[in-house]
Order: sequence, then C-alpha cells, then structure tokens
Amino acid sequence: MKQHARTLILIFAALGLTASVAALYVHYQLLADPSYTSFCDVSETVSCEGVLTSAYGRLLGVPVAVGGAIWAALVLMLGFAGMQPPGSERAARVAGYIFVLSTLGLAGVLYLGYASFFVLQQMCPLCLAMYVAVIGVFVASGAAASDVSALPRSIGRDLRAATSSSLGLTLAIVLLAAAVGLVTFFPRDEAVTAGAASEPAAVPIETLGPDEIAQFEAWLAMQPRVQLDVPPTGARVTVVKFNDYQCPACRQAYIAYKGLEQKYASSHPGQVAFVNVDYPLEAECNTGGIHAAACEAAVAVRLARARNRGAEMEEWLFDNQQSLTRDSVKAALAQVAQVTDFDAQYATVLEAVRADAQMGQTLQITGTPTFFINGIRITSTLRTSYMDAAIGWELKRTPAQ
Repeated sequence: MKQHARTLILIFAALGLTASVAALYVHYQLLADPSYTSFCDVSETVSCEGVLTSAYGRLLGVPVAVGGAIWAALVLMLGFAGMQPPGSERAARVAGYIFVLSTLGLAGVLYLGYASFFVLQQMCPLCLAMYVAVIGVFVASGAAASDVSALPRSIGRDLRAATSSSLGLTLAIVLLAAAVGLVTFFPRDEAVTAGAASEPAAVPIETLGPDEIAQFEAWLAMQPRVQLDVPPTGARVTVVKFNDYQCPACRQAYIAYKGLEQKYASSHPGQVAFVNVDYPLEAECNTGGIHAAACEAAVAVRLARARNRGAEMEEWLFDNQQSLTRDSVKAALAQVAQVTDFDAQYATVLEAVRADAQMGQTLQITGTPTFFINGIRITSTLRTSYMDAAIGWELKRTPAQ
C-alpha cells in the first residue's frame, strides 16, 4: 500500500478538486442566472441545487465548496511536491501532514453528509464525489504516514525547506491568492437575493430566431391540453404554476418571470394571468417531502392576499427561503400583512392548500415548479424567452373577447 499511497492521494485529491470546482460553478450559476438548471439535478431527492443553496451549503456566506477546493488543492500540492522521493522519510512526514488535513476534512464531510442525507434528505452527486475523495485521501495517507505525534517537532523545518524552494514558494503564493480571491469575490447568496428584490424585474433580452420560434410553436401545437380546476381568470392566457415556497427552482422561476408579468400587465392588461397553485413538498398538507415550513408559507400567502398583501408576502418568502420556519413565517405575516391570528386560522386555510395539492396529485405532478400554459404542461422552468414566446403564441391563437 505504501508505495502506491502517493498515487492514490493524488488521484483522490484531483477528484476532490474537480468536484469542488464543479460545485462552485453550479453554485455561481444558480446565483447569477435564475433560469439555470444544474446538470446534476435529477429529482427532488438527487439535487446539487437543493444542497448547495441550503443553509448547509455555505459557511458565513461563503460556499463550503470554496473550502473543499482549497483543501483539495493543498493536498494535491503536498502530494505532488512534498512526497518526493516516494518512500523517503520526508514523504512519510508529508503523508502525516496530509493525514491530519484529511482527518479535519473527514470531520467536515461527516457533518455535511449527515445534514444532506438526514436533515435535507437530498443527495448532491458533486458533494458525494467530494466525500469519496476525502475518505480516499484519509485511508491512503494514513497508510503512508509516519508517527503523527512527531510532526509538531518537524513542521518548522519542513516549512523552511518548502519556502526556500522557488517551486514551493510559488505554489504557496498561488494557493493563498486563489483562496483569498475565492473567499473575497465569490458572490454571497444574501447579496444576490437583495439585488433581486430591489432591482426592477427585467424583460427577456434573448431574441429567438424565426426558425427557433417556428419549431417551438410546432411543438406547442402537438401538446395535449389539460383542463385545470382553477378559478376562471377571464384572461386569454392563463399560466398556472404549481408552486412550493421553499423550492429553490420555484424561487428562480419567480425571479425569471417577474418581468414577463409586468410586461403583459402593461401591454395586454387583463389578458394574461399568472396563477399560483400550492403544491408544498411537506407531509402535513401533501403526500410528503423535505420542506418543513412549506405548508405554513402557503397558508401565510393566502392570509396575506385577504389583506391585499399577497405579492409582498411571496417576495418575503422567496427572499428568506433558506431560513423559513413556522415562527419566522408567522412573524413575517404579522409584519407584512398585519395578520396576527395565524394559528387560529391555520387549520381552516390549510384545507384549501390541501385541495390544491390534491389537484396536483391527480395531475401526477412530480416536481415543482410545474407549469400549465392554457392547459399545456411544462415540467420545468422555461428560459424566459421561450415562456414569452409561448404566451405570445397563445395570444395569437386565442381571439380577444
């Protein structure tokens, strides 16, 4: 095992670095582009998005993947430059340093793994790759390490030797600069959320070509239409969204389509309606799920609508999505809509939420958000330009009354 330890350490460290960089890319795209869908979002339970955007996906506002990337790069650097020549006393000491790092890393991934599997009840494939990398480095370095208790006496000498080498010093400076840059400049979730709330919603800026529009309209024309049991809106186009206020993709759709709602309210007043249907992924009001305050959030919006504050309540819920609890929802409802009898009205209003969820079950909704555009099912968030094109096509084919 010892003669192959360096190779195994390098392989597992490279795996960890790749997984961390990929997770950072996904996290950045989720923050920068509300319509982005991660390549590793397979279902509600297998979702990079669900884990990375949760409270466990960041520490002090910094994505935990930043720490993973720094950790993996340091291990890779030590394994590549420090364990030379393989089998030497120095290589064994460096393996000991890596073993100490991997022990710290193992504590971190055990905590994050517990949070992912048992608290969030979601699995992130990129995170899982990082878990494998840390465990692999832990085992390989442990087999090659010298007496760990002797390391404190050697660390000063080894640091001097490393910094006296031009290669070692260069690698250390590059690693330090990259770490500081990631921690300092990677966008915070809170900053993006605040920006989304304060800036005016944008109308679609992507322009579809005639061929793209023709192909999309041909696809729409082939789709079956479903009759939905929703109150009549009197609009020519009704966009129904099966929604969960704790669903990250629902928040993205909310941000992405806000500009469309404003556009059609101005250009076609009363002719395009956007309707939310509650489909909370929580067992209290639906068949089950992972969102512990989704039913409370749905009830809060209904109570706020009765005070003409539904839009403001929705905005607050999506802005604070990652920290929703029953108590925080109650407090926000009192502040936003001056509703102070949440508990007294809860059971009654919850029945209406359950009725929406039962309609979704009948329609075999498998995830949120799911849209119906005049009855045409759309199972994910369309790019804004395509949603705009779908509404425009429905306006053309549905004559004004």
